Amino acid sequence: MDWQAARVSLLLAALTAALLLPPGIALARWLASTRWRGKPLAEALLLLPLLLPPTVIGFYLLATLGQASPLGGWLARTLDLRLVFSFEGLLAASLLVNLPFMVQPIQRAFAAIPDSLREAAWVSGLSPWRTFLEIELPLAWPGLLAGVALTAAHTLGEFGVVLMVGGSIPGQTRTLSIAIYDRVQAFDTDGAHAMSLALVLCSVLAVALVFAADRKRPLQER
Repeated sequence: MDWQAARVSLLLAALTAALLLPPGIALARWLASTRWRGKPLAEALLLLPLLLPPTVIGFYLLATLGQASPLGGWLARTLDLRLVFSFEGLLAASLLVNLPFMVQPIQRAFAAIPDSLREAAWVSGLSPWRTFLEIELPLAWPGLLAGVALTAAHTLGEFGVVLMVGGSIPGQTRTLSIAIYDRVQAFDTDGAHAMSLALVLCSVLAVALVFAADRKRPLQER
């Protein structure tokens, strides 16, 4: 087991899930309630990271965040922040790639809440903000749990974008998925098997949490 890579992967997964949760809730709530005509386009853009090859996403991130680009050059000059081949860049790429994994389960949870329940809360004197905090958010908790679990699991297993944006710097950008690839290249099948098994177990746990949350959802909707 490459414990340095495991630490980087776990830190990346935790930060990605934590940072995506607040904007994910806001975006999911908006998508679940809006009647804007451009909603299909917004949802299509949200799903784009799931459809595009990771190499395409990685290439455009390199072109956007590299020091030769206007944005990357400005960040380097102004903030001394270099997002290519650094953990910060890895985190930025992870936030973009994992946004649909966070938003979709939460959006479904909010969409399942009847409008009549919100209207009853408003008639009872609750403001829209208090209705969201005291009524909608507690009812949508299975979606929040599913979003966090799927985001963390996908972050642990991401390979293509991570390799292109972060490279394979030990202790900084080398994740478990990259370490597995390196072990296979070195014909260390035992090491690759141990790390692969760890990722499989994490994925199974995440999916189990999602299904467990879905089983609870009908009870909350009553």
